[in-house]
Amino acid sequence: MEGRPTAPAQAAQSSISLKKQRSRSIFSSLFCCFRNYHVDTTAIHSTSVLPPVVEENGGLQKGDQRHVIPIPSGREVQPVQDSKPGLRPEGPPASPWLQLQHQPPRPEMPVRSRLCPLSSEGGPRDYNKEGMLARQAGAAGLPLQPSAKYLLPELKVPDYGKKCMVIDLDETLVHSSFKPISNADFIVPVEIDGTIHQVYVLKRPHVDEFLQRMGQLFECVLFTASLAKYADPVADLLDRWGVFRARLFRESCVFHRGNYVKDLSQLGRELSKVIIIDNSPASYIFHPENAVPVQSWFDDMGDTELLDLIPFFEGLSREEDVYGMLQKFCHR
Repeated sequence: MEGRPTAPAQAAQSSISLKKQRSRSIFSSLFCCFRNYHVDTTAIHSTSVLPPVVEENGGLQKGDQRHVIPIPSGREVQPVQDSKPGLRPEGPPASPWLQLQHQPPRPEMPVRSRLCPLSSEGGPRDYNKEGMLARQAGAAGLPLQPSAKYLLPELKVPDYGKKCMVIDLDETLVHSSFKPISNADFIVPVEIDGTIHQVYVLKRPHVDEFLQRMGQLFECVLFTASLAKYADPVADLLDRWGVFRARLFRESCVFHRGNYVKDLSQLGRELSKVIIIDNSPASYIFHPENAVPVQSWFDDMGDTELLDLIPFFEGLSREEDVYGMLQKFCHR
């Protein structure tokens, strides 16, 4: 028919459209923040674990003032400009390098049950049978012995009897930007394609007090969808007290329907004793009943959310399991 494109033309047009949607800057790929809140979980068991990313850790200076990590000699520092500012949504962006439009998750989306999480093969997992020894050890105050497939190592003696708190990094504890920030707490050089770029990091108000108290109450684990080459040096500067017993990065996430998801069932801890605090609902779509949502933080120095959460977590640490209090918290 006249006026209607031919099948080859339609296919070409579709191919062009797909290519445009997949176009992302090299700088965006560094960070966690491809957080598409429009989550399609129609095939929630169809997941694939990302290949490991090489970590680039080095000795980093620590202190309570503004920190600048020395840049290796011979490297040229190049400021990074926003590649597609026109794609930013109205209001504050989820992060300076995020160019995707935020959409809320579908309310009808299915989620994994804490009683029968799905295996990576897609079938139901007998969690009671699989985790029986670990739960018995935890109940008896003995160290958990996760198998090699779990993300966390054996529970340390000082953490016997404590619940596990999984803590996000970007927009939960800190806000980072490639653009210079005059009052940045840290400046972290990150190498991208052979060039060193500076990342300016702001700490959320009361983050120091929050981390110190949580480290006393819980087995704290940093779990971020950012790459280790950025997140690890930031964590070195942020956590001066050794609060984080372990650090998990993007390679430990499950890439599901365009989102980096933190699968709590892979930690090697009993789910009824695991809490995740995160600003991104897409990060915990497999276990929303374990989540304490927080507002994304950018630069509001009057923010008190972390401080306000301390009494709640003090009470939660004394509960037998986390579900009762978390359900009340989320429906308050």
